[in-house]
Amino acid sequence: MADEPQDRETSEEPQEEQQPEAVEETPTEDAQPEAAEETPVEETQPEAAEETQPEAVEESQPEEQPEPEPEPEPEPAAKEKKKDVIPGADLEPIAVEPEERPLSAEEQARREAEEEERRAREAALAGESDEEDQAASRAPAKMEGDSRYLATGKRKNAIARVTLLPGSGAFVVNGRPIEEFFPRPLHQTTARQPLATTGYEGSVDVRVRVHGGGISGQAGAVRHGIARALTEVDPELRGELKRRGFLTRDARAKERRKAGLKKARKRPQFSKR
Repeated sequence: MADEPQDRETSEEPQEEQQPEAVEETPTEDAQPEAAEETPVEETQPEAAEETQPEAVEESQPEEQPEPEPEPEPEPAAKEKKKDVIPGADLEPIAVEPEERPLSAEEQARREAEEEERRAREAALAGESDEEDQAASRAPAKMEGDSRYLATGKRKNAIARVTLLPGSGAFVVNGRPIEEFFPRPLHQTTARQPLATTGYEGSVDVRVRVHGGGISGQAGAVRHGIARALTEVDPELRGELKRRGFLTRDARAKERRKAGLKKARKRPQFSKR
């Protein structure tokens, strides 16, 4: 019997020892639910983030919405129209009259000669004689029976020595009629221009000796010589003849050829190899 209490003590001691072990295990069980409680918190965070993202998207959408979507669509069509349509094509053109350049004396004389030639051809085709007087308003001066007026005219390389005599309008060049020496009506009109302008065409005889140059140069030289001779007949004609350019010596001529060139300025073709 005495031993029984010892046994009880012994039996109670292990129980006491086991109890703290059980107490130690209990916190582990308590810890598990805490961990279990923490894990869902971590899982809920991405859900909350996911829930917040659509809100941010929803909030950002109204900021972009003020720009209407259908506007960018017509822009390419407008660009294509701009490419196809020339700018300013719908505008009405403004008629601008070109400023006429003042004609030189030579160009004016040539134009008058061509106009007279055209009129002569039209009259010949129509069978009517065009006898319009282009003489000056004043009457021509009277020439004495034995008077002679000499003058020299030049153009390019041609030189013409002109003699004016009182007569009925005969025109002889190098012993031949002017129609035979100058077959073209343009050259005939050019040579007779000073007489037609001053009104002496039917009241004087013209004798010319011309040499050098070509047909066009000789016609210009004859005109220059006749104009100079008329200024000696009547000095008051100088203003009219000068205005028309009949007294000006036309210095235009063909430029001389240079050494090493084919013509005056034309160069041989350059070859690198």
